Amino acid sequence: MVLEGYRDRVRPYVRRLARPFLGWAPSRLSWAALGLAAAAAATAAAVRWTTPLLFLPVSALIVLAGVFDVLDGEVARTTGRASARGDLLDHVLDRYADVILVLGFAVSGYAQPLVALLALVSLLLASYMGTQAQALGQGRLYAGLLARADRLVVLALAAFLEFDWSLPWPWMPNAPWSRFHVGGLAFTVIDVAFVYFVIAGQWTAVARARRTYRALAPP
Repeated sequence: MVLEGYRDRVRPYVRRLARPFLGWAPSRLSWAALGLAAAAAATAAAVRWTTPLLFLPVSALIVLAGVFDVLDGEVARTTGRASARGDLLDHVLDRYADVILVLGFAVSGYAQPLVALLALVSLLLASYMGTQAQALGQGRLYAGLLARADRLVVLALAAFLEFDWSLPWPWMPNAPWSRFHVGGLAFTVIDVAFVYFVIAGQWTAVARARRTYRALAPP
């Protein structure tokens, strides 16, 4: 998935969606996005002690978090309040949101801990390489297989697919990840999403690093 390529196509819709929020401070929208991500993570974690029915609101909260994450930048540009401080705050809160979401799914019992850890490392590396390019004067890099919009969509879709209208599952609650079996290992939909994060995240990180390196003047 590479949703970043559709940025220009969806911008008119984003502008329309941002109109009711033009009176908001962009930082307020950034904090709202983090709050929604935290709510999604907490709800996902609660699945461990309650029911996978909660994955449906988890999916909805992730989508809302993504919407507010887009709106803060659009409102800042439209109202002339874009600033380096706001850009920093946006990136910092985005990284915290990424970490919180992965941890929430890891606690849910529907993700192998090692896979979740590798996914977290990979998405943080991908984000770091994008901001490192900006720090070196090459501009912020958003391209790659695992841009932020991509991973939010993947997480929301994975949570939605984990919701099962035919509950209760016959294997619950002892083996909640017994949905896919590969070589003796069992995986959930969320595990599959995290495996994608590992592969696509590393690919994106390396591709961004190579692009930045080639753009820099030789010593």
